[in-house]
Amino acid sequence: MGLLMLCNGVFMLLASVVSAIYKDGVTLEMSFAGISTTLIGTLFMFATKEHKKEIKKREGYVVVTFGWVFMSLTGMLPYLFTDTIPDVTNAFFETMSGYTTTGASVLDDIEALPEGVLFWRSMTHWIGGMGIIVLAIAILPLLGIGGMQLFAAEAPGPSADKLHPRITDTAKRLWLIYVGYTLAETLLLKLAGMSFFDAVNHSMATLSTGGFSTKNASLAYWNDQPVVQYIVILFMFLAGTNFVLSYFAFKGKVQKVIKDDEFKYYFRFIVAFTIICALVVYFQSDVELSAYHPMVWGEGESAFRHSLFQVISVITTTGFVTADFTSWTTFLTVFFFGLMFLGGSAGSTSGGVKVVRHMLMIKNGLLEFKRTLHPNAVIPVRYNRKMVTESIVYNILGFFILYMLLFIIGALVLGFLGLDFETAVGGAASSLGNVGPAFGQLHPLANFNSLPALGKWWCSFLMLLGRLELFTVLILLTPFFWKRT
Repeated sequence: MGLLMLCNGVFMLLASVVSAIYKDGVTLEMSFAGISTTLIGTLFMFATKEHKKEIKKREGYVVVTFGWVFMSLTGMLPYLFTDTIPDVTNAFFETMSGYTTTGASVLDDIEALPEGVLFWRSMTHWIGGMGIIVLAIAILPLLGIGGMQLFAAEAPGPSADKLHPRITDTAKRLWLIYVGYTLAETLLLKLAGMSFFDAVNHSMATLSTGGFSTKNASLAYWNDQPVVQYIVILFMFLAGTNFVLSYFAFKGKVQKVIKDDEFKYYFRFIVAFTIICALVVYFQSDVELSAYHPMVWGEGESAFRHSLFQVISVITTTGFVTADFTSWTTFLTVFFFGLMFLGGSAGSTSGGVKVVRHMLMIKNGLLEFKRTLHPNAVIPVRYNRKMVTESIVYNILGFFILYMLLFIIGALVLGFLGLDFETAVGGAASSLGNVGPAFGQLHPLANFNSLPALGKWWCSFLMLLGRLELFTVLILLTPFFWKRT
């Protein structure tokens, strides 16, 4: 955890360099936040230098969960020191939203923030995107600590596909792809007409499926530049795809990507949902696509682009918006609410339940009909032509039940705090799924500043739960976890 905070401090110092380049007036404060965090991390490391250099599964869960909390506690220092978010509750919410790649903000005027702070805000997304812990896995061997336990606890999705037998090499390959995609998107956005600063920030937010923008209107700011939005669509799609498949594609094993069951379902879901949404938007004359909506390439293309953008943004839990989709029609409001529970692929940076879990639950549900007719037959669930063990199926069913239970509890707590039904339900679904925009008072063109202080802390907890796949955090709350065996 000391090492994580040390890395956090270094990234803050990088943000202070950006602040100095743009002469935004907060370079000293940003530097002080970076130095403070680096010192805290160094003290942690020094205080624990004599520890037993072995991390088992139990310690892995502790390090992942508390590592995320400590990163958020130190990560809010730039907001506090620069006085851009002087309130601790708001600063913690914004930071947790960044690291968990949720993208829910409490800021009323984003464009008024200094460049150094905006860069740090996007950087929290980027660090959290592939997982703070996966980054540390490449460094932990320097301390004589193996990283497999951490990877198992943090890696998004029900399973962690290994590209290489050594986990450190796996982490390095994932980060190489992650950095490569970020640089590629930055270049393309710059060529499409974005400023270099905006291109860098939006690339970090896209690849992490975060959603923090440098503009108050999010991607709606570029509604008159369809090329910009199509580039973001492409990289949101890639960020929501299993990064292992990207690795296979770069190695020339394209057939492995095309034949992957989860990828096929992920692609089909996006195509089908986009067609449904685009048809409703196109044929409903009262649908207003955005507050300012120039028809650059015609009405049909515009309906298709906004629909595709919003569908991919919600499914991958990126949270960028080009329009207030909650104002389109009641049908589409319910439609997008349902998409919040889908999520991207396992092994991607997206949140939510994940496509593979839905796929296996649907397959298992359909096979129950066969099992009813043939009670003595052994009919296993298959994934990529391989049999899925019963324990994995039970784990997925348990996860989904727990996820829905936590969503209901999350909404009940927000309702108890005085929020209306639409806001409470939307806020809970958005926070737990790490989506960003929600419904009611938290609609896509609004922010989470209207939440009461307790509501912000509660949503921060839900974000952490969702990002770390429920079990990693909840297992720490069980008495038997702390009992010595």
